[in-house]
Formats: sequence, structure tokens, C-alpha cells
Amino acid sequence: MPAPQRISFPGANGHELAARLDLPEGAPRAYALFAHCFTCSKDLAAARRIAQGLAEEGIGVLRFDFTGLGHSDGEFANTNFSSNVADLISAADYMRANFAAPSILIGHSLGGAAVLAAAGDIAEVKAVATIGAPSDVGHVLHQFGSSLDEVAAEGEAHVTLGGRPFTIKRQFIEDAGGHDLAARIGAMKRALLVLHSPTDEIVGIKNASAIFTAAKHPKSFVSLDNADHLLTRAEDAAYAARVISAWAARFLSAQNVVADQGVENVVVTETGAGKFQNSVRSGTHVILADEPKSAGGLDSGPSPYDFLSIALGACTSMTLRMYADRKKLGLGRISVEVRHGKVDAAHCEDCEAAAEGREGRIDRFERIISVDGELDDALRDKLVEIAGKCPVHRTLEASSAIVTRVAGGVAD
Repeated sequence: MPAPQRISFPGANGHELAARLDLPEGAPRAYALFAHCFTCSKDLAAARRIAQGLAEEGIGVLRFDFTGLGHSDGEFANTNFSSNVADLISAADYMRANFAAPSILIGHSLGGAAVLAAAGDIAEVKAVATIGAPSDVGHVLHQFGSSLDEVAAEGEAHVTLGGRPFTIKRQFIEDAGGHDLAARIGAMKRALLVLHSPTDEIVGIKNASAIFTAAKHPKSFVSLDNADHLLTRAEDAAYAARVISAWAARFLSAQNVVADQGVENVVVTETGAGKFQNSVRSGTHVILADEPKSAGGLDSGPSPYDFLSIALGACTSMTLRMYADRKKLGLGRISVEVRHGKVDAAHCEDCEAAAEGREGRIDRFERIISVDGELDDALRDKLVEIAGKCPVHRTLEASSAIVTRVAGGVAD
């Protein structure tokens, strides 16, 4: 499986939110947005394992840290349930602009309540899954105990949750009590899957019953037998991922599958993360482009010149494979290393451009071809000749016409 992509995007209040994008080997059949539990993070073992499990099932998953948590910017003390819901909607907006809008929402614990509240505001969502979610936002206040009296008297209190200190302000308490989650569930008009452990000691099973009762059909319930609230056992998280994938497939019609939503041409769009990060879409494929940290980027993807080298290397390998198959050569696996740099034309002895009398600095691409099989001198020379017939090679060596326009008018 590809390593999760590290990205970030602006949240509802402008803070930069840290995220991970887990992708399958091929084009995703759908995208999901995952909301973590209260005071947790996107890197909680359960969140990570569920995202990885769904990626193995062909579903791309964006998981992110809410404002003030994990690696996201902002102050947790200034957040509340409403701001979490707003961050979820911002995450969906980011996915829509850079990849594809989520068709599945998944929420763990209070994150489950957040996806239930946000689902109606994300048009593309077809299915919502909750894991150990409370049926009432105010349920989270049970964790504060006697600190609630201090908040009422002083306006804020310092609490310890999960071994970590947090500051809770009066606005958080007031906001939690101001949500009618049952009404949002009833008006959601999305397929719902409720996953809950009957032995959950943090959010009791009665919450699952209340959510299920408030929802309209289609709705389903799956018992996570013997699992704890945080799904700390790997097998429980893996099971949840498989169930969600199989269940959601029923509600993803052909029109909703990401593979049918590709772009006709290459489209490159700024993500808003860092200074240079861009989302590159080609057909149904998505990849990030960036600059290295030394150049002021996030190093989250290949640079523009790296993409040129990728194109040359890939085209060379494919051209050699076609030749080897046609001639029935046992080359084994082909590998092409591409090195790029700027050199002075006058001192580039192995550059054809130097013989043409060009002046100044030019781009020099060097290919190093490796194969698993044995090579004699004649075949070695032949591979160099065939590599020179690679279409991208010819494009780079020839003059190209580049026409630039600004949408809505022609560039000067």
C-alpha cells in the first residue's frame, strides 16, 4: 500500500489543519472522510488502522486533526462541537477541490456525533458510519465531573483527559447543550451504519439505540462484540473497516464511483497547504506536486522538474519493454534512473546541444538503464539506441509550442 500522504488545509476559522490521506494501490472507488474521537487525533491507532483497512478495500480516506489537537494549529480551549462540525465541512470542501468530495463519512465517538451533524451539509455524502458515538452532544460533559462547577463559577477550568491537560471554557459547555442531534439525524437523508460495542464503558450501548431509532431507513446496526471504546485491538479496527466497506458499496452507484469522475486533461490546483503544494489530477489519478523544504516547500510530492524526470524515465522503461517483448529478449525487470541538472552548453561534451553551438546554461538529463538479465556490448548499444526513440525523449530534444491562455480571455 502507498504510504499515507501528509497534507494540510485551512479549517473553518483559518487555522491550518494537519491531515493524512490514505490511498489504495489503484484509483479509489470512493473517498471517505474520518472524524476522530474527543481530544484524540488522526493518528490514534483505531483511526490509522481503519483508514488503512479501507484503503485496502479501494477507498481513499482523509483523516485530520480538529483545530487545536494533534498537529493542527489553533487553541483547543477556543473550540467546541460547532467548530468541529465546521472543520469537517471545510475538510469536505478541500477534498472536493483537490481530489473528490467524500461519499462516505465515518466518525468515532464524538467524531461520530460530528459526522451526523455535518452529513446534511455535504451534498455528495451517500453513507454515514458511526463508531461508539453518543446520541447527545452533551454526553461529552460527563468526562469533566466536578470541573463543570469550576467552569460555571470561573468561566474555565483545567481538566485532564486521557492523561493530557486541557482547558475547557464556558462557551464549550454552552455549545454542547445547544445541539438537537436527534433532529439532525432524522433529517439527514443518508444511509446510516451504527457500529457499537455492547460493553463500551465510555459511551453506553443505549446511545447506539437512540441514534438508530432517530434515523430513517436505510439504516443498519453492527455489534462490535468485546471491543473497547477506542478499538485498541487491531482486529476490532480491521473488522470495522471491512464492515464499513462492504456496507457502503451498496449505496455507491456507478455515478458516485471516483473512477468515473476523472478529468479529461491534466489539472493542477493549489491546495492551500504550504507555499507551493499543488494537487495534480490526470484522468482518475491524483498526486501532489511540491518543492523540497530547502526551496520553501513542504516536500510533500515531486517537484516540477522531478515530474519531467519521471516522464522521461517512465517513457524510456515502457519503450524498452515494448522492444524487449517484440524481440523476445530476456531482459528481466527494467529500471531507469534519471538525473537532471543545469550545465553550461559549451562544457557539455556529451550533449548534442553543444555541437549545435548553443550558448548559456541548458538542461541535462542523464539516464542510467539497469536490467536484471545479462547484457553484451551489442545489446547494450541497442538499448541506448531504443531509449533514444522514447517519445518523451524526442519531445524534450525538439522544440515545442506552448500556448498559454487565462480562463475567460487570451493572455497577453
